[in-house]
Amino acid sequence: MIDFWNERYAEEEYAYGWQPNAFFKDSIAEIPKGKILFPAEGEGRNAVFAAQLGYEVYAFDISKEGKIKADKLAQKYDVTLDYRVGNLEALNYPENYFDAVILIYAHVPAEVRTAFCQHLLRLLKPNGQIIFEGFSQEQLNYTSGGPKNCEMLFSESQVKHDFPNVAFDSLSTEVISLDEGKYHHGLGSVVRFSARKLS
Repeated sequence: MIDFWNERYAEEEYAYGWQPNAFFKDSIAEIPKGKILFPAEGEGRNAVFAAQLGYEVYAFDISKEGKIKADKLAQKYDVTLDYRVGNLEALNYPENYFDAVILIYAHVPAEVRTAFCQHLLRLLKPNGQIIFEGFSQEQLNYTSGGPKNCEMLFSESQVKHDFPNVAFDSLSTEVISLDEGKYHHGLGSVVRFSARKLS
């Protein structure tokens, strides 16, 4: 997977554009100013947007090429990101530290997904917020992007399993029109939610 993402992000064009994800953009007003973590942040479009709004932004990805592109975007907009390269368990973020975690198309292998999500919950402060959008299992019926392996896609029941001890403010499966660079384009099926950590 590291080679796949390095190859994709090494392209001159931003793979998913440089504008923030629409659901995240619409949802960020819910989040008080503070520390936000962006897992699997790729080329930095969402992290840079949050930094422009005055949040303290942390991000990580397995791709060094993604970080290079994110750093370029941050420099363009004169903002600062704490962007690290590596797997979550090796990055040593402190527990109960972040005010929000933003997961936008953070598709990880099925065998590590639940542990990945629950690790992220431990990093979140009590009452901290989660904003999430990922392709649903119905995305296999569409050609607008995303993994072709059903086990890497989401369902509402899977999300509830992966994120225990949260209160969902919203949770839905929707068909939307994607216009995020050349790899997310056209109609697609997504799971979206906004939630708060209970304790």
